[in-house]
Amino acid sequence: MTNNIFEASLKTIGLLHVNEDSLKLINSEEYKSYIKAMYLPKGCSIKVDFNVYHTEEPSLFFISPNQVLSIEALCTEQGYFIFYNRDFYCIQIHDEEVACDGLLYNNINNMPMTVVPEQDGAFINHLFTQIQIEFELKDSSQEEMLRTYLKQLFIKSTRLWKKQHLEGVLADQNNDPDAFRQFTQLVEAHYKQKHTVADYADLMLVAPKTLTHKFKRMNLPPPNEIIKNRIILEAKRLLVHTTMTAKEIAYELGYDDPAYFSRLFLIKAGESPSGFKAKYLGLEKSTSAASFLPSDLEVLSGSKA
Repeated sequence: MTNNIFEASLKTIGLLHVNEDSLKLINSEEYKSYIKAMYLPKGCSIKVDFNVYHTEEPSLFFISPNQVLSIEALCTEQGYFIFYNRDFYCIQIHDEEVACDGLLYNNINNMPMTVVPEQDGAFINHLFTQIQIEFELKDSSQEEMLRTYLKQLFIKSTRLWKKQHLEGVLADQNNDPDAFRQFTQLVEAHYKQKHTVADYADLMLVAPKTLTHKFKRMNLPPPNEIIKNRIILEAKRLLVHTTMTAKEIAYELGYDDPAYFSRLFLIKAGESPSGFKAKYLGLEKSTSAASFLPSDLEVLSGSKA
């Protein structure tokens, strides 16, 4: 499909242009195991898990291997799709904020998107142009140059993401944004085994009440809600993308009592696991060639729960 790929010593990074020729491949399972960054012009629709995002302006998306990606509608102009593995970038990066589990890929808001303001568009376009040129050069320093451009993309994107999604939190000097970053990372790592605020407070060496108060002061969702939302998101993924039963999913997510888990799912999602699966798959079948309506997204994301 493309010659824009670097592979050496288990390290891989590649670049695709987002257009009609690459759409089927990008929407397939081909790149699911990779970490992905996508730059799309305005006029596109992209689905990540159970939410659809419409690009009213040029936008960047950052997709983890565990997330399900689908481009629902192409733009009039082509975009860029970068895929890479942890060996290429993550294992050498010690700055948590711009690494593979940084804000762009793992955040409390579960928000994979950042808008690119007009004044920053030239810089972002320059980075992708240079990445394209670097693939064509095939120089001996290609690996390090590609990694350098990728890190610049992440640093700039992280700054934009924080401004767009965390400006209120960062503006107050009494807040502790590092606490929610640490908490989010811990939840991502342990949500299948640890289900209570006390579990994570212990890992962070703080009292559960202290953790809850920090989040309240930053006007963030309560820690308990973040934990449960992550569990339910994974349950939804397993329901619609695997053949696992609700009982098997309950055990997979660390619940010994499947009935309790089903009640939790009902409270958070507004319907039973079987009801959610039937509704989602039925909706998918009937709208396979079109974007979801906002009302459908609200139901699927469980945003009312």
